[in-house]
Amino acid sequence: MSVELLDYAAKRSATEPGLLGQVFAIYQSLEDCTRDALAEELGCDEQTLNRLSLCRRPSGDAFAEQVKLLCGRFGLEPFALANVLRQVEIMGSDSPTPRATATLQLAALDKRKKDEPAS
Repeated sequence: MSVELLDYAAKRSATEPGLLGQVFAIYQSLEDCTRDALAEELGCDEQTLNRLSLCRRPSGDAFAEQVKLLCGRFGLEPFALANVLRQVEIMGSDSPTPRATATLQLAALDKRKKDEPAS
């Protein structure tokens, strides 16, 4: 796969549910970091990050095994990848703008509490 085609596919993966590209886009938003910073955190170069972005997101009972397989395939440290995955999972967001969504949810909750009659 050519470098240009790989770059394009990795960018598209950011909007595809179930792919690591979407996880990485969400993580970058949460941590306010660049793609280069994410690659450094994972211990890889940008081309490896692009290839990894096209992989399915580890999940379910086989999460640890899937993380190990991906890390073995791409030469990554399992803890670093698992940390990124878990941070995105904990935030519980499927959109690349979780901070904005969380802020709106908190504002709506605040308004609802203010509108409730006192007991």
